Amino acid sequence: MQGYRDLKVYQLAYKLAMDIFRESKAFPKEEKYALTDQLRRSSRSVAANIAEGFRKRQYPKMFLSKLADSDGETAETQVWLDFARDCEYLSSEKHDELLKKYEEVGRMLGTMMTMPEKFVPANLRQKE
Repeated sequence: MQGYRDLKVYQLAYKLAMDIFRESKAFPKEEKYALTDQLRRSSRSVAANIAEGFRKRQYPKMFLSKLADSDGETAETQVWLDFARDCEYLSSEKHDELLKKYEEVGRMLGTMMTMPEKFVPANLRQKE
């Protein structure tokens, strides 16, 4: 593993943020500084926190904190997706597709948080 871009969770989170960007282009203008902005920010923050955490992985507490932040942003994004569907800006099908993929991101982050030592750079791992 070379960097955060090699992580499947990062790749999926990034793709989802781009999907949301494309979908939200059709949202009404009056939502520009409200729902559209919130949804885009939280979805992008999922990937950004994964990247930042990966760079801090030699410090386990910081790594876990960033993964937890990313997981929190995942949940926030799911709430904004619910609003987008209920305001009829997003189809139920697209909502369900995105929600399912964000649940996958959450599971992947959860697995990473239970095994943070797996991500510590090899040259920094403590010898047992």
